[in-house]
Amino acid sequence: MLSIAIQPIAAPRNVTRLPDAAAVALDDGALRNALEAQHLESYGWALSCCRRRPDEAENVLQLVYLKVLSGKAVFDGRSSFKTWLFAVIRKTAAHEYRMELLRRLRLSQIPKAVEAQPPGGQQGVEIRLKQALEKLPARQREVLQLVFYHDLSIVEAAKVMGVGIGSARTHYERGKKQMRRRLA
Repeated sequence: MLSIAIQPIAAPRNVTRLPDAAAVALDDGALRNALEAQHLESYGWALSCCRRRPDEAENVLQLVYLKVLSGKAVFDGRSSFKTWLFAVIRKTAAHEYRMELLRRLRLSQIPKAVEAQPPGGQQGVEIRLKQALEKLPARQREVLQLVFYHDLSIVEAAKVMGVGIGSARTHYERGKKQMRRRLA
């Protein structure tokens, strides 16, 4: 009988060895099974990321599943499947939140039809507020709209605007001061 010594072949140094969980993620059926196994916990995390709003959480989870199953989000094995999936959920929820804020901001900038009411009542106050707001510089107007019309904190408004918190606070205070002066 002939005996052959079999030695393991060393992997090249520039290739990282993926854990077994990554091999599971490559198979479509196994990927679906892994998603199903994590569904309840994923939904709970999506609820947490969506400020406990079930409709938003369901929407985010559907988008995540579409990303994963279509290959837009690919599990690379650098972490556990659950950790990776939760990161995809968090990022998708944050993206959807930002998009919803932008949609609301755009809708708030569309002029509303003026009803045939005399400008002396509530309608007159709204018109004056809108005119005063339109005369503000863009950043001051934007931060005031985010804080007062969209119920965001100054910190959240700063994130939406892409400016620092100090800058947002400065624009907020200056905007309020100009509004007081114009409406007095």
